[in-house]
Amino acid sequence: MDAKTFDKKDLPSRHVTEGPERAPHRSYYYAMGLTDEQVHQPFVGVATCWNESAPCNIALMRQAQVVKKGVAHANGTPREFCTITVTDGIAMGHQGMKSSLVSREIICDSVELTMRGHCYDALVGVAGCDKSLPGMMMAMVRLNVPSVFIYGGSILPGTFKGRQVTIQDVFEAVGMHSVGDMSDEDLEELEHVACPSAGACGAQFTANTMATVSEAIGLALPYSAGAPAPYEVRDQFCMAAGEKVMDLLARGIRPRDIVTRKALENAATVVAASGGSTNAALHLPAIANECGIDFDLFDVAEIFKKTPYIADLKPGGKYVAKDMFEAGGIPLLMKTLVDHGFMHGDCMTVTGRTMAENMEAVKWNPDQDVVYPANKPITPTGGVVGLRGNLAPDGAIVKVAGMETKQFTGPARCFDSEEECFEAVTNRTYKEGEVLVIRYEGPKGGPGMREMLATTAALYGQGMGDKVALITDGRFSGATRGFCIGHVGPEAAVGGPIALLKNGDVITIDSVKGTLDVELSDEELKERRKAWEAPDNPYKSGALWKFADQVGAARTGAVTHPGGKVEVECYANV
Repeated sequence: MDAKTFDKKDLPSRHVTEGPERAPHRSYYYAMGLTDEQVHQPFVGVATCWNESAPCNIALMRQAQVVKKGVAHANGTPREFCTITVTDGIAMGHQGMKSSLVSREIICDSVELTMRGHCYDALVGVAGCDKSLPGMMMAMVRLNVPSVFIYGGSILPGTFKGRQVTIQDVFEAVGMHSVGDMSDEDLEELEHVACPSAGACGAQFTANTMATVSEAIGLALPYSAGAPAPYEVRDQFCMAAGEKVMDLLARGIRPRDIVTRKALENAATVVAASGGSTNAALHLPAIANECGIDFDLFDVAEIFKKTPYIADLKPGGKYVAKDMFEAGGIPLLMKTLVDHGFMHGDCMTVTGRTMAENMEAVKWNPDQDVVYPANKPITPTGGVVGLRGNLAPDGAIVKVAGMETKQFTGPARCFDSEEECFEAVTNRTYKEGEVLVIRYEGPKGGPGMREMLATTAALYGQGMGDKVALITDGRFSGATRGFCIGHVGPEAAVGGPIALLKNGDVITIDSVKGTLDVELSDEELKERRKAWEAPDNPYKSGALWKFADQVGAARTGAVTHPGGKVEVECYANV
C-alpha cells in the first residue's frame, strides 16, 4: 500500500469525511478550500508550538509550512494547528516558572484533544522550547498514530568581547554584577548580543537535550534535531518529515512500535553521554508512562551510571549545538555509542529502519573534538548522576559534567521558597561550605516544580559555584552548573525528609557513590515528622490548583494521569 491507495475505512478521519451522513462535515472542509481529492486523502495534523514568547518558537510556523508541503507531496492532507508554550528563560526566577512544567501536560493534552476532535490520521509535531519537546512526544505515543517529531532548531551563539556566549552567560553575569565583577555597561552589552537569532538555547540545556533524545528514541529523522534554526537545511528536514509520516501511515508503523523500553534506554544513554539536562530524568519517565512502560528515575539513573560522558558541550564543556551539528550531528554521537555497545541497535525508528541500520551510513569524523569516541571518553561515567539516601528515598539527580568536586559535606541552610534563597544569595547572607536547601518547590508544593537557574547562576557568578551546594525538591535548568541536586523525593509538600531539615543539619552528597544523606537517625526523622504540618497551598483554583491536585511524584515523571498501562482503547484504533 502507498499513500495513493489508502482505504480510509480503518483511519480515524473516516468519521469526518466518508459517507452521506458526513456531508455537513465535508462542507466545512470545502469552505476552507479543500478539493474532493484532498477531503478523501488521509488527514495529517501538523502541530506546532509557535508563538511570539521567545526565539525558540518564533520560526516554527514557517517550518510548519514546509512540513505541509511534504505531506501534500506524499498525497496527504495537512491540517495545521498550534498549542501553547511557556518559555523557561522568560518564566525563570519569578512566579511565572510555576507554569512551566504544567505547560508540558497542557501541550500534550491539547494536541490529543485537537487530534481526537478532528479525527486526524497521523501527526507531525514541531517544537522548540524545553517542555514543548517532551509534551509533543508524549502526545505522539499517547495517540499512537504514525508520527514524526521535528525540533525547531537551536539558536546561534552570540559573541561578547571576542568569545562565544549563550543565555547562560547572561544569567551568570547577574551574579557577577551583584558582586561588582561586571560593570553596568558590560552587562547591557552582553544582554544585547547573547541571543543573535531564532532558535532554542544553544548549549546542551533542556531543549537540546530533549532534541538529542528525539533522535535517540527514534521519533525524529537522523540529523534533523541538530541543525540550528536559521540554517536553510531545516527546510529539507521539514519536507522529509511531511513525506515520511505518510510512509509510516502506509506501512502501519506507530510510535509505540518505536518507543520501547530499549528506546527509552537509548534516550537515557545520549543524555548522560552528552552531559545533558537533569530534566530528562523527569521527561523520560513521563514519555514511558504514555506507553504504559515502567521506567522511573532509578531506571534512568542505572543507564546514567554505565554511560561514558563523551560530548564536550556547554554548560559543562566548551561547545554548543551548532558545533556538534557541524562536526557530524547527533548521529555522530550515537554512532560511537552503538559501535561500542552502549546503545541498542535493534530499535525501530521513523526512517522505517533500525538504529543500527541508520548508523551504517554514518562515518566517524576524526577531525573534530566535540564528540569523543565512546572507548576514549572525557570521563568513564555519564555527565548526569542519580542519587539516593535517607534524605532522598525516592531519588534525586545531579549534573556532574565538567565538575571537579564530586563530594560535598556541609551544614544545611533552609529556605521554604526560591525567593527566600535568591534574596540570601543576592545579599550574600549565606556562608561558604553550606548546603542551601530550597524546599516546597516540588510538583505539588510549588506547585509546578520550578527551575532555579536565577539562583544557581547568581551563585556561580559570585564565584561560589563549587564552594556551596544546593539541593531542592524543585528542578534546575539545563544551564545550571555547580553542585546542584534537584528532584529530591519525596518532596517537602508530602512530608519528605527534606521538609524535616533544620538549619545546621549536616548533609553529605556523594555523586561517586550516588548517595544523598543527612546525619540524622531514623528515630529523629520520625519525631520531627510527628511535629510537621503540611503547608497550605495558596492556589485554590485554576490550572496550578488542578496540577497540584493531580500530579504524581518526580520519580515517575510528575505526570497527571495513569497512562497507557490502564488504557482500554487507544485513539489510533477508534
